[in-house]
Amino acid sequence: MNQEVEVIEVESRRLMDEFILYPFKLYKNEPNWVPPLISERKEFFNTNKNPFFRAAKAKYFLAKRGEETVGRIATCINYNHNEFHMEATGFFGFFDCINDYDVAYKLLKVAMIKLKAEGMDRMRGPANFSTNHEIGFLIDGFDRPPTIMNPWNPPYLPQLAEKFGLKKAMDLHGYLVHRDVPISERQLRVVEKIKERSKIKIRTVDFSHFEAELKIVNQIYNRAWERNWGFVPMSEQEFCYMARQLKEIVDPALVFIAEVDGDPAGFCMAVPDINQVLIKLNGKLFPFGIFRLIWDTKIKKKITGVRLLIMGVVQEYRKRGIDSIFYVETHLRGVERGYQWGELSWILETNELMCRAAENMGGVLYKKYRMVEMPI
Repeated sequence: MNQEVEVIEVESRRLMDEFILYPFKLYKNEPNWVPPLISERKEFFNTNKNPFFRAAKAKYFLAKRGEETVGRIATCINYNHNEFHMEATGFFGFFDCINDYDVAYKLLKVAMIKLKAEGMDRMRGPANFSTNHEIGFLIDGFDRPPTIMNPWNPPYLPQLAEKFGLKKAMDLHGYLVHRDVPISERQLRVVEKIKERSKIKIRTVDFSHFEAELKIVNQIYNRAWERNWGFVPMSEQEFCYMARQLKEIVDPALVFIAEVDGDPAGFCMAVPDINQVLIKLNGKLFPFGIFRLIWDTKIKKKITGVRLLIMGVVQEYRKRGIDSIFYVETHLRGVERGYQWGELSWILETNELMCRAAENMGGVLYKKYRMVEMPI
């Protein structure tokens, strides 16, 4: 007879370590799951180091069946999100469990109760912890590992959430572009005409003046995405925290700023898919992982693809073709740098303009992620 499932709150360093390491146990035989770096996860959850927690609070829970851990979940109240959207939405995330509805039910039920007790009237997720991080259930495209900063989950997980009563809030699309599918001559001509007839200047970010450039990019980011579904503005501290982490892996040739008469108008950044290396490290850089990381990224050039992680244009400069220039420049320079493929993600399913632009670039819709929600 199965033992009763008990959900306990994480209130010690030992249990926090167990929370972080649980997916390593659950997904150890899943070839497409990418283990995160354990050291990075510990820093991410550290409220003293991660500026995200200056305007948010989170709680963490483990599901136990006897002595065995069979699931985990986190809740998050993001005060920036609720103030910006004028709502009372609580988030769940870091949701992983065995294929057992009883376990999923009790984890989601505890999350719902905790968020309700904090005055929230809606539960949405999965979000780890906001749209500036990993979000959504993977619902299509399980046959290939995720790219950097995208989640992976087994097919049963969103099904368990749906059975609990969570309904679709929004789907997010990922498009795959391959170097063997060149940009059409028509597209190239259109972009050249835009450049000739406009005052748009596209330049790469000057990493020798990193701090000054960050301020410009942060400004563009918060202006360009402010009307997007689920958008959460990032403080300068939070933006810098994330940017400094990404700085270690970005390819400077694939980071662009658009300017119109000197005014920042847009930003675009494609990031080498370091998940191609992380999938081999089992979460550890030491003692030998760091050598493999250096070998694969610097010596053997094992990273063959990029993720177009951020691409946005501020409201007053939209429909001038800046997005098309970004796409073309990223594609051409990516091929020039030796990358074989790129993922454009994520794009809201409702953003028809961006979805069409991705398709015009030869992109094939190959992954879908889903955010779900329910009133509480």
